[in-house]
Amino acid sequence: MSNQIVWFKRDLRTKDHAPLLMASKVGPVLPLYIVEPDLWRQADKSARQWLVASNALQELQGELAVLGSPLIIRIGAVTDVLSEIKAQTGIGGLWSHEETGNGWTYDRDLAVAAWARSEGIPWHEYPQFGVVRGLKDRAGWSKSWDKFMQHPVSAQPAGLKSVTKEMQSVCIPKPDVLGLKADGVFDAQLGKRSRGLALVQSFLNCRGARYHKEMSSPLTAGKSCSRLSVHLSNGTVSLREVSQAASKRQKYIASLPCEERGDWGRAIRAFIGRLHWHCHFMQKLENSPSHEFQNVHRGFDKLRGRGFDETLFDAWAAGKTGFPFIDACMRSLKATGWINFRMRAMLTSFASYHLWLHWREPGLHLARFFNDYEPGIHWNQIQMQSGTTGINTVRIYNPVKQSCDQDPHGEFIRHWVPELSSVPESYIHEPWRMGPLEQEAIKLQLGKDYPLPIIDHLVAAKRARELIYAIKREPLFQEEADVILKRHGSRKLRKVDRRRKANLVTASRNDQPTFDF
Repeated sequence: MSNQIVWFKRDLRTKDHAPLLMASKVGPVLPLYIVEPDLWRQADKSARQWLVASNALQELQGELAVLGSPLIIRIGAVTDVLSEIKAQTGIGGLWSHEETGNGWTYDRDLAVAAWARSEGIPWHEYPQFGVVRGLKDRAGWSKSWDKFMQHPVSAQPAGLKSVTKEMQSVCIPKPDVLGLKADGVFDAQLGKRSRGLALVQSFLNCRGARYHKEMSSPLTAGKSCSRLSVHLSNGTVSLREVSQAASKRQKYIASLPCEERGDWGRAIRAFIGRLHWHCHFMQKLENSPSHEFQNVHRGFDKLRGRGFDETLFDAWAAGKTGFPFIDACMRSLKATGWINFRMRAMLTSFASYHLWLHWREPGLHLARFFNDYEPGIHWNQIQMQSGTTGINTVRIYNPVKQSCDQDPHGEFIRHWVPELSSVPESYIHEPWRMGPLEQEAIKLQLGKDYPLPIIDHLVAAKRARELIYAIKREPLFQEEADVILKRHGSRKLRKVDRRRKANLVTASRNDQPTFDF
C-alpha cells in the first residue's frame, strides 16, 4: 500500500480531522508538520504566535504516538521536504485541510499544487471552516455554513498504520532558531487542545452567562469571552466542535423553566452569531486575497496619500499617545497577546482616523501582537474599522468616550499605565485637564512622566469624516460599493427585485459584527 502524507498546518488536532481519518483508510500514514522559515520571516508573524503553535505541536506529538504513527517534524520549504520524503519512502497521496491564510501561504499552496501535479501525486484537501473555495455568489452562503457545522464531527482514527521505514524528525525549534525575538508572552499551556476543550466547557456552562453584556469592556471580557480564538486560529479545536457544543447547550437552556434560564439564552445566541461571522470574514479573504494588501474599495486609494507619519505610529505602537485608555489597551495587548474586539476596533480606528495612518502598518503591528491572529478575519476587520471597505458604516471611536464607558473608574488604565496610578478619577480619562498645581500635588508632570495627547482627537475625527465622506459622494463610488456588497456582503437568498436597493443599504449598515471569542 502507498504511503499517505497527512500535512498538518493550522489544524493541530486528531479529532474532527477529515484528512487524517480519510488517509488512515487508504494506507500507512505519515503525519507531517513542516516548519517553514520563510513563513515565519513574514511581517505579520511573531515569537508569541510560534510559541502557541509549539505548545499545540507538543500535545499533538503525544496523541499521534498513541495512535501508532509519530509526528514527523521537518524544517524547510514544503516542496523540498516532500521531494525528500518521496525519494525516501514514496508518496501515494497528500492530505490536508484547505487554508485561508496570508498572501505567502496562498502562493505556497499554489507551488505545492504545481509540485503535486508534476509528480503525479493526488492532493486531497478538505474544508476546515464554513469557507467555500471558488465561491461565485454569497447568496445562500449562511445555509451552506449551517449544513457544514451540523455535519457529524469526524472521529479520531482508532489507530494508524505507520510508514515502515524509519523517518527522521527534528525537535520543535525555539523561536530564535527561526529568527523570532522573544516578546514577553509565554504560557506553556496556551494553544494546547486540552486547554481549548476546557475553555469550551467553562464558557458554555459558567463563564459565558453574561457574554453579551460583558464582551465590550476589557474589565470583564477576559473572563466572559470564550477565549477560544487562539484555538480556532491554530485548529487545536475545530469550529464545528465549538458550534455543536454551543447548539447543544442552547437546546438545554431552552428546555429549562424561564426562571432558571437567566441571561443564558441571549448569551449563547450572541456567541453562535459570532461563530457565523468568523467564517463570513474569512470567506471575504478567500474570495479576494488582495484585501490583505489593497483597499477593498479602490476609491479610497487616494484617501491617505500624504506621507506615513512614523512619529505618530511609534507613539501608538508603544502605548504612549497621551490618551490613557488607548495606551492601556495597547500595553495590555503587548503583555498578554489578547484583547477584546471592541478594543481592537478602537485601536485600529484611532490609528486610521485620528492619526490618519494607512491601515497596512498598524495592521501588521497588531497582527504580530495577536496570539490568535487569523488573517481572514484580521485584514477585513482592519479595513472595516479603517473605513476603506465602501460598504460599512464609518465608525470613529471617541477614545475619551470609550474610556468613560468601558473603564468608568479607571481601573484598567491604572493597571496598565502605572504612571497615572495617582490621578484622581475625575481626571483619569483626560489627565491633560489637570493644571500645574494639581499635577504637582500627585507628583506627576505631564509631558515628562506621561505624554500629553499627540493630537486633538475631536479636530482629527472631524477632519477624517470630512475627507472620507467627500470620497463617498463621488459619482462612481456607489457603483463600486454595490459590486463589493454583491460579492462580499452578508445576505440571505432572495430574488432581485425593487427592494434590492433597500436590501443593499440594510446589509451595508448591519455588516458590523463583533468578534469576542
